[in-house]
Amino acid sequence: MKSQYVLPVTIVVAGILIAGAVFLVGKSGTTAPNPDGTQKVAAREYQPAKDHILGNPNAAVKVIEYADLECPYCKTFHATMHQVMDFYGQSGNVAWVYRPFPLGQLHSKAPKEAEAAECAADQGGDTAFFKFVDQVYAVTPSSNGLDLAELPKIALQIGLNVDTFNQCLNSGKFSSRVQESYTEAISTGAKGTPYIIIMVGKDAVVLDGAQPYDSMRAAIDAVLAQLPAGTATTTAR
Repeated sequence: MKSQYVLPVTIVVAGILIAGAVFLVGKSGTTAPNPDGTQKVAAREYQPAKDHILGNPNAAVKVIEYADLECPYCKTFHATMHQVMDFYGQSGNVAWVYRPFPLGQLHSKAPKEAEAAECAADQGGDTAFFKFVDQVYAVTPSSNGLDLAELPKIALQIGLNVDTFNQCLNSGKFSSRVQESYTEAISTGAKGTPYIIIMVGKDAVVLDGAQPYDSMRAAIDAVLAQLPAGTATTTAR
């Protein structure tokens, strides 16, 4: 069924593109570029059973980020997205969906760190997930520099049961989920991190690399301005 609205992609990109870590991949799920250079994609909608969300699950606009916990660009963009959510989150109109995309070719520790974040969520839901990711970014020097022995310490710091956390992590319970998310990112067209998608309903457009705060504000404001009356929600969490 055709969507009620189409993302104003010309405004969304705003002419500011900052590349993240790039590597070569095969086929992707992207469509042909638009005349203005933007890229629509066939992205998966938010699914509570798979995804981690900060903000209102029913938000009209979702910023989807595929990220690598050892990527320095992701570390910078993570702080930017907290600024974005501080500004928009209480309205309930914008939410942040985080999906793991560890680039094992570049950062051999990133897949295990992604699993660790899933183990945190297994105990404490999305709240624990984002607390864990926040702390990983706070302590890692990036570029594969985190000592994996820090992961249980982070779990303890955010109030998790460390024994349960270690059992989860050592068992590889979430290795297949992390790999599935990685494969999904590639199929959607990701070639580096962070891979950012702004999604409204089934419509999705890619923003290239670690966009600065002003660019994210411009993109989101442009999308919010195009929403039909009654589309926006007011229930945030």
